[in-house]
Amino acid sequence: MNDDSKKNENCGIEFSEEIALPTRLGIFKAFSVKDDQGKEHMVVFKGEVRGKSNVLVRIHSECLTAEALGSLRCDCREQLEEALSKIEQSEGVVIYLRQEGRGIGLFNKVQAYYWQDKGLDTVEANRKLGLADDLRGYKIAADILKYLNINSIRLLTNNPEKLKGIKEYGIDVVARISTSVFPNKFNQKYLKVKEEKMDHLFPLS
Repeated sequence: MNDDSKKNENCGIEFSEEIALPTRLGIFKAFSVKDDQGKEHMVVFKGEVRGKSNVLVRIHSECLTAEALGSLRCDCREQLEEALSKIEQSEGVVIYLRQEGRGIGLFNKVQAYYWQDKGLDTVEANRKLGLADDLRGYKIAADILKYLNINSIRLLTNNPEKLKGIKEYGIDVVARISTSVFPNKFNQKYLKVKEEKMDHLFPLS
């Protein structure tokens, strides 16, 4: 990556230098991205993915409570680790977007948790706060894939809205690959809402 390619002047996106990222799940390469709103994202990849077709891609939204604090209210940490393990085995890209709480932010996410503790489900809690069910967007993910000159992807997701969202920005999705579901005694209701109210396409057990 050279200095001339680090900033896309047309859309105000900045790309950091590329680094080595050794982790307990494997040794990867990575770079960060600053979008036109100043929000910073992370891209982790393995293999010579630039200019390739049919690349395995996971677009993953930040979940501080699970990924940093070990919360069992969701299965975000397990899905992230599954995605990293999959690309470590062959090659692919994990795009880590700073869209905490399905885009509502950490403060609102904790407020929504309060209402969930009162008996509301995830969708009902968001609406109680006057928020949409899901505020995430995928333009920056598409911009990252175009920056990498990735021609087509195999998208690792159970979420049909994510599939639709990335396609809207001109990304050719040649296949959808199901992520695993990681139930525990604390996230049963969360997973049920994903499947029944948000139309997630869970893999057959």
